[in-house]
Amino acid sequence: MKALLAQWRAWDWTTASGDPTTWFGINMAHPPVLLLLLLLPLWGWWRRRRSGRDQAAIPFPLTAMLAAGPRPRAGAMRYLPWLRALAVAGFIVAVAQPRSGARATHVPSEGIDIALAVDISSSMLAEDFQPQNRIEVAKDKVKRFVLGRKSDRVGLVAFSGEALTQVPLTTDYPVLLAAIDNLQVGQLEDGTAIGTAIATAANRLRTAPGRSRVMIVLTDGENNRGAIDPRTAAQAAASFGIRIYTIGVGSEGMAAVPVGRSLFGLRYENRPVKIDEALLTEIATASGGRYFRAKDAEALQRIYEQIDQLERTIVEQRAFVRYTEQFRWPLLIGLLALLAELFILARRGVLP
Repeated sequence: MKALLAQWRAWDWTTASGDPTTWFGINMAHPPVLLLLLLLPLWGWWRRRRSGRDQAAIPFPLTAMLAAGPRPRAGAMRYLPWLRALAVAGFIVAVAQPRSGARATHVPSEGIDIALAVDISSSMLAEDFQPQNRIEVAKDKVKRFVLGRKSDRVGLVAFSGEALTQVPLTTDYPVLLAAIDNLQVGQLEDGTAIGTAIATAANRLRTAPGRSRVMIVLTDGENNRGAIDPRTAAQAAASFGIRIYTIGVGSEGMAAVPVGRSLFGLRYENRPVKIDEALLTEIATASGGRYFRAKDAEALQRIYEQIDQLERTIVEQRAFVRYTEQFRWPLLIGLLALLAELFILARRGVLP
């Protein structure tokens, strides 16, 4: 007996959601009403005690029972107590309002606005991320980062010697992914204008309706173009509540960098990798962000995953649950049981 009680207590009567008002996928809008079902056994005990063991199951006037025939207990009459109990139980369950097919739709109450600034200068063709160059690896990792978004608005800014918005803030991720695929070295004037890129991305973020604004700047060089100082641009972005994460892309030491063209395509030379890590760190620190160094493709992927974790807690979600009402079925069962009882009584002549 103790083993059975322990097994009973250990049984998971709820669904995976842990909702105590849900049993086997059926949710009750008014679960306390189900306590009325406990009255049915009490009613049966009271009726049996009142009528006695040898009397009929349903107490009706004796004269009506006698008028029904010489054997009022025979045939369908013995089912009357069960039909009445079934009818009452059906009505009680219907009042409890069972619902099934619950689906939780998570709607963000506030998403993150993210601006991606990607360097497309000629140095991004360096082949130190074998078997791909920097720009191809960067595009692949940026796309994976975008695919991890669910409700955040994301924009894309390409920069080299100048900066240009490719996609404004949007949740249309297919359009954004297509724009990332189309990023190519040579689309803009060559150089590295980090300050201009920050200013362009900040201009998109500053009017965003959300309170969470993030900028990710990916570059592989030093600021050598543009009229806007990167530090000044970072301070201006911080004043709008924009947090900047900077990523320096490139291995340490020497890398094969394109230096011109020949009859057979680009001509490469091994040159020192120059990334102004002090500047990128200062930009990130001024806005409350962080600086990361990506020395290979795997490191760049891990950096985006870290940024994703850092910003994920900002999003708050509210769950709206949709149900399919199922009260009609117990109500129908109760009505059918009641009609069956009335039919039997009418056949026996008990009803007028």
